[in-house]
Parts: sequence; C-alpha cells; structure tokens
Amino acid sequence: MNKFAVIDIGSNSVRLMMIAGGKVLYKTIKTTRLGEGLAFSCELCEAAKTRTLEALTAFVNQAKSEGAKKIVAFATAAMRSAKNGFEFARFVENEIGLKIEIISGEEEAQIGILGALGKNDGSIIDIGGASTELIVQKNGEITYRKSLDIGVVRIRDICQRSQPKTRTLSVDTVKEYGEPQLYGKAYAIGGTATTIAALLLNLDKYDREAVSKTVVTRAQVRALADELFSKTVEEISSHPCVDALRADVLAGGVEWLYAILEYLNVDEIHVSDGDNLEGYAISRGMLHS
Repeated sequence: MNKFAVIDIGSNSVRLMMIAGGKVLYKTIKTTRLGEGLAFSCELCEAAKTRTLEALTAFVNQAKSEGAKKIVAFATAAMRSAKNGFEFARFVENEIGLKIEIISGEEEAQIGILGALGKNDGSIIDIGGASTELIVQKNGEITYRKSLDIGVVRIRDICQRSQPKTRTLSVDTVKEYGEPQLYGKAYAIGGTATTIAALLLNLDKYDREAVSKTVVTRAQVRALADELFSKTVEEISSHPCVDALRADVLAGGVEWLYAILEYLNVDEIHVSDGDNLEGYAISRGMLHS
C-alpha cells in the first residue's frame, strides 16, 4: 500500500498529513508562526524561519521513517507575501531536500473548498495565519473566491490582545469581500474553526470526527470571543485542545470570524476538519475525493 506525506506550511502552523491507500491516516501539527512580524515587515524573520525549518525537518524524518513513497509540501500566505519567501523555499530544499510549492491565494481557496466539500455545494470561510479565504461553490462550480491578507498572526501583530482594536480592524477589513452571493450551508475550516469546535465540545483530546459534526451559531462565536478576551493567554492554553503557541492568537481569530459572520449575515457555520491539506492531495492524485 503506497504511503504519501503532504506538508502544509502555513503562516501560523506547519502540518503533516499521512496518506495510505488513498485515505488519510492522520494529521499532526507544529506551531511555528512563520508569518510573525509580516504585518510590519516584508521579510520572514530569522527566528520564524529557524522554527519552521526544525518542524519541516522533523516531519520529513517522520514521513520517511513511516515509509512515505513521496513527500510533497506547499506554502501559503506567509511565504508568498514575504520578499524572501522563495529564497527560504530554496534554502529548505538545499538543507533537507524538500521542494516547496508556493501557491496563490486563489489556489489556496480552491483546494480549501475541495478538501472540505469536494464537488458538493456550499460556502467556505478559511481563516489562516496571514490570510483568510471566502469561497462559494454552486452546482459544483466555484462562483466566488477571494483571499484577504488578514489572519490570526497579522491580527495579533497589529492589535495585540486588544478587543476594541481587533473589532475595529475586523469590521473595516471584512468589507473588502464586497457583496458575495453565498450558497448552501456555510462551513468554516482551519485552526481557528476547529479549535472553536473543540472548545465548545469541551474535548479532552482533539477528535476530528466530532469536530466535523459541529455546528456553531453566530451567538456562540460572539460569546466565545468575549470569553477569550477576558482570559489570560495562560488560562486559554490550559485547555487540552489549545496549543500553547495558538493561545495568544485565538481570541483575535474568533473576533474576526464573528465579524465575517455578521457582515455576511450567516447565523450558523458547520465546522470541517477537512481543508486545504486534503484538497491539495486530491488535486495531486494522492487522495480519493
């Protein structure tokens, strides 16, 4: 049975997905915050690159030890927006032999909806570390897609943990989506959405099946944002499903999600663990849709 490994190099986290026989075996994550500081600088900082290289090295070694026939990697907003993003990709390839494909915001949106919905209809909100994609699919065709340069790391860098500043930034930025015509059910993917589901379910251990069955109301998102801003980072990270390096960006991400739901007049969202990792693998023929 052929095994494949897919690595997603995001602006907040690096993730590994192992595949065998056209099915997902598991996903695992390391938070490296590659997009740290990009709200004020046009270059990836040395500390973030070092953290990310260490995570990539560990994941490549893990995939090889488990018999991966092929290891592929793609990168999103942090590396495509940074002036030295392609330089870092070449450095990684020279250091550990991992070739990285830096994808556009449009393709990120496309593989996000492919991984979450396949050819089914619906609307997707994908909040990342440095970008957020909104995609609509109707009758199996994408009718709207737009990527904005805002995500949980950028929000943290600009607003720190100020709820008023985060709310103002979110309300001002969300208008850039224009007036999209949503279709079908609304879904949310990415670390912010899945962490919201895990918190509302009060999971002791992350459960992708339980998370993917979760429906979250706009009112619940509002209440959770207020709750998270009222807590310290240490209190947030004490929850077993919140990574210590995600705790300081989570409140901002939830506030941003609420602004999107309010702007689009969406009353509830369906959370999906399936996302651009699956979509990338499907688009490259390594995973069954």
